[in-house]
Amino acid sequence: MGEVFQPYGLVLRSNSAIQKFLEVAAFSSSTGSSEILLSAKRYLSSDEVPYTVIRDIWFQMEPSQRPQFSSLLGGVTFVLESPKPREKSKELKERLQRLQEMADRKAYDALVRDVTLKEEDKEYFSSYKDQLGFGLHVIAVMFTGYLVGYMAFRALFGHDSVMSVAGGILGLVSGMLLETILFIVRSSAYEMSSTSRARPRKKSKTRQVSM
Repeated sequence: MGEVFQPYGLVLRSNSAIQKFLEVAAFSSSTGSSEILLSAKRYLSSDEVPYTVIRDIWFQMEPSQRPQFSSLLGGVTFVLESPKPREKSKELKERLQRLQEMADRKAYDALVRDVTLKEEDKEYFSSYKDQLGFGLHVIAVMFTGYLVGYMAFRALFGHDSVMSVAGGILGLVSGMLLETILFIVRSSAYEMSSTSRARPRKKSKTRQVSM
């Protein structure tokens, strides 16, 4: 297996005219330098020939044996090598990987945001149905308290209408206070449960960012 030579500098694509020129130079005794003769033989069967080799051989050959330089290089094409891609450093690769993970995490959060809000982060009275039900419940409790107070004071004070109405008002206020206390208790319990669910999520997000 012959030795492979890597062309250097400005490189030309070899054609029939260049191959014939190199063949004449390689087997001609009039070539002035043994180094030039060796270069001609070296690139005789090569598809790519440096421009400097052709130029040096052309100057060393006898004028009677060499073709016109313009006709020799007429129609040749240049061999242009594409630059090698720069290798990314380890730090840059790690940074790009972290940025990609952050972008994927943001895209995922955007996709599940609506579901998360509906399941975990909704307010206690987020729907019209809940608000309407709570209002009707308060009215029912107040009306029941009024009736209980009215009937109780009527039984205690006979048929005194003023005391009966006063008892009804007292029962109404008592029912409203009771419903207010229950509302505060339910709201506090809901906020505590929401906070306890939110803490693990914050810890997991903090752990992911630190990684």
